[in-house]
Amino acid sequence: MATDLTDSANTQGIVLFAHGARDARWAEPFERLADKLRGMRGSAPVALAFLELMTPDLPTAVAEQISHGCTVITVVPVFFGQGGHIRQDLPVIVDQCRAAHPGVDIRCVTPVGEDDTVIEAIAQYCLRQV
Repeated sequence: MATDLTDSANTQGIVLFAHGARDARWAEPFERLADKLRGMRGSAPVALAFLELMTPDLPTAVAEQISHGCTVITVVPVFFGQGGHIRQDLPVIVDQCRAAHPGVDIRCVTPVGEDDTVIEAIAQYCLRQV
């Protein structure tokens, strides 16, 4: 059965937010993560955005999801911890997105590296290496 963007799940987008780098290969694991999420979410929108040095930036990714009908967008920082970019830069960018799209619920969650299950998965990976 085909789904369309009027389905509630399809109006709830996810934007993975990563740092960015000069070397294009740096984005490969983030692209794999985005592809994995797309496979898990079906036709519900998943995008990847970058703070700097790579495109798209967060405002562009948010606008793209809105153009496809998203009314709720969750920004997921794929950072290991809460450094200056997460504590200072990201809130400013998210506020800019909210101001540009006042009718859209734009949420921002804790960086993935702060989640206990992520820490556990990384610890398990480390143990498998010895």
